Amino acid sequence: MSLDSGPPENLLKHWQELGQILERVLRLARAGQPAALATVTGIRGSAYRRPGARLLIEPDGAALGGVSGGCLEEDVREAGLQVLRTGTARVLHYETGGDDTNVWGLGLGCDGAVDIAVQAITPEDALGVWARVREMLGGEAPFAIALRVVAGGGGHVMLVGESGRLAGGLDDAGAEVQAIEAATAAVRARRAGARATGPGTFFEALLPPPKLLVCGAGDDARPLVAAAATVGFRVLVADHRAAYATGERFPQAHAVVLARPEDASAEPPADARTCAVVMTHSLKRDAEWVRRLAATDVPYIGVLGPRARTERIVAGLPASATDRVFGPVGLDLGAEGPEQVALSILAEVLAVTAGREPRHLRERAVPVHA
Repeated sequence: MSLDSGPPENLLKHWQELGQILERVLRLARAGQPAALATVTGIRGSAYRRPGARLLIEPDGAALGGVSGGCLEEDVREAGLQVLRTGTARVLHYETGGDDTNVWGLGLGCDGAVDIAVQAITPEDALGVWARVREMLGGEAPFAIALRVVAGGGGHVMLVGESGRLAGGLDDAGAEVQAIEAATAAVRARRAGARATGPGTFFEALLPPPKLLVCGAGDDARPLVAAAATVGFRVLVADHRAAYATGERFPQAHAVVLARPEDASAEPPADARTCAVVMTHSLKRDAEWVRRLAATDVPYIGVLGPRARTERIVAGLPASATDRVFGPVGLDLGAEGPEQVALSILAEVLAVTAGREPRHLRERAVPVHA
């Protein structure tokens, strides 16, 4: 199963990464400094990052984000510094085949091709259209970012929502109309992903990241919350114990709420884009949380504890609900201790949100991002 109606892979990392990049962009702009932004606009064959992956290059050479597994970043950083010096955009193409002489001696061997557009962001653009993008990243509405980058020319950006253009523009009427039509359709259909709409023109539709509801605020929940937030989930923690349900214990969480599952006034998220992990260590509380979540559209309900305990919890639930219960929670990684258990749980949640059957990548016959 997948949590969005677009490609099976979930692009939650792009939402988080773009937010971090724009925080830096806005800080630079307030100090009157520009920045360069490199964006993966296309891949063919095997590639480490997908279209929409970004790398920020600051005037002092500092960088944030990534457009590959580390093999292209230094070359792209140098291109970004050149863009900042000249004010003109660049379009980069890398052939990452097995021959060590490919990509001008960079020694890559990913057996694919990557297209990257590098554009300057002036302080004016940063505090204008890019600030609007940063606002959208704090909300719950899907949107798209369209770029038009022409080598030797400028770079233009446009923000598109369900109603059409929201800010910015592409400085080309025909390209703008095409991008608005395609991006608006993708946003309305909740279809995350990226594609080109013409020469030098590209858009990425972004969906708000899925949520992870962690029912239970014990010590073993802390590494799970931290790891899930790091990979891009909006994490919410719910617990009935005031001493445990605190922001100080879970600084990476989007929200921490004091809630009992039987309390109708407590309304943690329970929609089709929310996964839940139940881990209060109380059989009674866990059973109450599972019953409550089973009556919602939550597609994944992970239950910490042995199989026999989970079977007791789900006894009496309809088959449509038990199919969504994953207990014991997590993948079979031989995990030991809270940190490894958290990794096991998060790996399973990621597989479910991406609509993937967990298995070794060496068993996959097509590229990961095909």
